Amino acid sequence: MKKKWIIFIILLLVLAAVAAAAVLFFRKGKGDQGAPGEVLQAYMDKILEKDYQGMYGLLDEESRNLWSLEEFTERNQKIYEGIGLSGMEITFSEQGEDEARVDYKTVMETEAGSIQFQNYARFSREEEGWRLQWNDGLIFPDLTASDTVRVEETAASRGSIYDRNGGLLAGSGAVSSVGLVPGKYQEENGERLAALLEITVEDIQAALEQSWVTEDTFVPLKKIRLGEDNESLEQQLLEIPGVMITEDEDRVYPLGEKAGLLVGYIQEVTAEDLEKHPDAGYVTGSRIGRAGLEALYEDRLRGTSGCRIYIEDENGEEKEILAEQPVQNGEDITVTIDGQLQSALYDAFAGDKSCHVAMNPETGEVLALVSTPSYDSNDFALGMSNAQWENLNSDPGQPMYSRFLGTYAPGSSIKPVVAAIGLADGKLDAGADLGNSHGSWQKDESWGTYTVNSAHDYSGPANLENALIYSDNTYFAKAALQIGGDSLAEGLDKAGFGQEIPFALGGAASQYVNEGEDLAEDEIRLADTGYGQGEMLVNPLHLASIYSAFSNGGDMILPVLEYQEGSAPQYWLQDVFPEQAVDTVREDLIQVIENPEGTGAAARVEGAALAGKTGTAEIKDSQSDTEGTELGWFNVFTTDLPEDRAFLLVSMVEDVKDRGGSGYVIDRSRDLLSSYLADSAF
Repeated sequence: MKKKWIIFIILLLVLAAVAAAAVLFFRKGKGDQGAPGEVLQAYMDKILEKDYQGMYGLLDEESRNLWSLEEFTERNQKIYEGIGLSGMEITFSEQGEDEARVDYKTVMETEAGSIQFQNYARFSREEEGWRLQWNDGLIFPDLTASDTVRVEETAASRGSIYDRNGGLLAGSGAVSSVGLVPGKYQEENGERLAALLEITVEDIQAALEQSWVTEDTFVPLKKIRLGEDNESLEQQLLEIPGVMITEDEDRVYPLGEKAGLLVGYIQEVTAEDLEKHPDAGYVTGSRIGRAGLEALYEDRLRGTSGCRIYIEDENGEEKEILAEQPVQNGEDITVTIDGQLQSALYDAFAGDKSCHVAMNPETGEVLALVSTPSYDSNDFALGMSNAQWENLNSDPGQPMYSRFLGTYAPGSSIKPVVAAIGLADGKLDAGADLGNSHGSWQKDESWGTYTVNSAHDYSGPANLENALIYSDNTYFAKAALQIGGDSLAEGLDKAGFGQEIPFALGGAASQYVNEGEDLAEDEIRLADTGYGQGEMLVNPLHLASIYSAFSNGGDMILPVLEYQEGSAPQYWLQDVFPEQAVDTVREDLIQVIENPEGTGAAARVEGAALAGKTGTAEIKDSQSDTEGTELGWFNVFTTDLPEDRAFLLVSMVEDVKDRGGSGYVIDRSRDLLSSYLADSAF
């Protein structure tokens, strides 16, 4: 009997559950969202989904009579999307006896930050279930139908970039805005105007067809930099009826192409940028650093725009501030670059394909990073035409390529490094005569027709000093074999070959063999490596850091780019060479400059003690190739100046064959060295 009662009770419970589910299903089918709190939550969810029609469907009949779907959608869309609503959460308060009222707290995430407020909603019980009584106060508690929600944005000023002496490298400056007064413009002048501004006739027409344009308004077409260099352009523009030129302000780059590849440029963000940086504050029309220092320091330069969201009453008076994010202007940054030195180096080699690294070898401060040819950063910031862009990318001189970040065959400029490695492990004796081969040598007949050739013959012993003074390839080929492939590779590894360069702008890693190969496996390749040929490729900045070891007792300085007054020097690699080896090599490098027979003698500067090394690297397919080209190197550093005046310059010029080889580089550097060393601030 007891068992039957239990079964009966279970059946009743099942029937009750089924009945409740049927009632709930019936009510849901009629559009009921359940309790008022559930209706409110569904309404708020649809706001984030931008489902304004779905929101409208949850309103009671009286609200729908007061507001059409179109009116409701326009009001809500303008406000929620205008404030940049990106997130919203509501928290319900404990409910009282009034079932038709729901109290809740709202937290909104907007462009101006978080908006929080307490609010309540009222509901009507209709045939379909509970429905929301809507008014403007559901958006913000103090908002009325006659009020307007305003969003006021203040753009952040981009930070400036200065050189070590306070000279502007990138920042706000005066530009000229060229535009038209439509009522005075004649369409037959369109092609002429377009050609002068390097835009299209269609660009002009599109500007004139904007909705706000009237006969008397100034319609800007393009910003340009006018000055002494552009007086002719200005005159030609003003000859066209309707053209006006007004003063404006924009991002400017005073050194232009002389620092283009170093400083970089900014451009308007793309859709890809916005997708890649969704929370960085970029919007359509924002500008972003694309290359060089502009890209490197983008996060610090760009700042954060300010934003205010407030309610304005029908009289145009501010009624309530809902959220406010103050503007944070971008940070100004000072770099170690000396703008005058940067300009002088560019001017000296403007007609070449070259790169130059100037640094203080005792502090690591990079004083100049030059790549020629280059581009003018102003062209990017003010708007570059398609023709300009195509010309830059098709130019055989590769003005878009930062040569100071690449790697190149170092030629004889690597010989001091090989010498220091040999002296360090005791496999090379500086005073030993390895045999003067008078310009041509091979180890034995096993090399076939292959020989090592030197451009400079001399009559003295083939010791280290003479080998560096006369840049004797045969000596260093023999030295490399004497040191051995494993030991030479170990010494080069210790000097940073194959390692990522710890420099803010990066740079390709140097190598002494191609990937997967062994320096000890091939005698000819080993011999060629000894004088900077074979498969050796060196980054100019890395080479400058290695040469700094001859000023720092064997420690390679860490190259730095951001200026910090009084900062202590830091080292990339320490104890790379022992001090005795450093002293020996440095004294011989002084003779490269001081000895009248030295390959660097032409660089001698009166009153300055210099040490240096020249290098001419052959770029050809085989030893018999007569069509190959040559790279010219000249590396020079001071030996007697105080730490704050110490100076090192690494220069590489392409295509110096039949132009004097490394001598061409010295000729272009001499006057600059003399001026800079006489007065480091020019």
